[in-house]
Amino acid sequence: MPNLDLPILVVDDAKFSSMVVGRTLRNAGYRDVRIVNNAPEALQLIEQRPVSVLIADWLMPEMDGLELADQVRQQDEQNNHYTYVILLTARESVEALSEAFDRGVDDFIYKSDMTKQLIPRIFAADRMADRQNTLLRANSLLIENNRELESTNIIDLETGLCNTKYGRERLNKMLRHAESRGGSSAYVLCGIRNWQELKRKHPPTVMSELAIGIARRLSTLIRPIDALCRVGDNQFAIIAYFPTSDHCTTTAFRRVFDGINHKALKTTAGYISVEAGMVLCKADAQKGTPSIQEVERAAVQGLVDAYDTRRFTETAPEVSATA
Repeated sequence: MPNLDLPILVVDDAKFSSMVVGRTLRNAGYRDVRIVNNAPEALQLIEQRPVSVLIADWLMPEMDGLELADQVRQQDEQNNHYTYVILLTARESVEALSEAFDRGVDDFIYKSDMTKQLIPRIFAADRMADRQNTLLRANSLLIENNRELESTNIIDLETGLCNTKYGRERLNKMLRHAESRGGSSAYVLCGIRNWQELKRKHPPTVMSELAIGIARRLSTLIRPIDALCRVGDNQFAIIAYFPTSDHCTTTAFRRVFDGINHKALKTTAGYISVEAGMVLCKADAQKGTPSIQEVERAAVQGLVDAYDTRRFTETAPEVSATA
């Protein structure tokens, strides 16, 4: 069954021609038919209320049908909408029609046979416009759903570890806990120093196996009460709390450093050794509570030193006066 409420706009500077088109559509039962005699007015009407089908004369003063189609496509892009564009023409050359299709026109009706062609073409336009707009709405909904998932997602999909978002939330809770209870918060940043070199040697599938292997290895080496997150392509963070500041040292994490550096990881490309740099960023509650950004900044700077010295280094964040 045709959709007789299909919104249609007819644009033709020849009033007689537009009247013929309008009468033919209304005689077929279409109720939402608007008629204008120039392209600028058509654009205003479309801006006010989009249409599903635009029927326009190719040759018009001020702005012809192709220029109008260009403008309509721009409006469609902004409004996440699709308008099916039909041109009325007396031009039948292949070159002319090819140009029109390249400009975004969907179909043609030859004026010499307009009364016979119009309604069947409108039936087809209705189906195509409805399908396209349904797909656009579905795609828009998917994009919005993905945004919501990304905003709430706390898992690194490749390794199954917690991601940066969760890591920052956990670090913030740990800092506040130390602030109220005393002790120290530990942010241990582990970076794979030779990651880029390995990426040049191995395909993405092997690098993914390696990332998963590192995640599993680190998971077995940390304390059950500590949090392990993947915070970058080649960086992992351990977030921990120590009731006594004296216990928060690199010695507490030495087995992690040795375990990741001294034993190769098995992949389909064979056993691969990684060179891990590690830094302990220690936030002692007695010295003030730093911000998340101050801890991360100190850890990244410390990791650079760890790469250079190839040692497990220790640093502390600078606490701003307003922290």
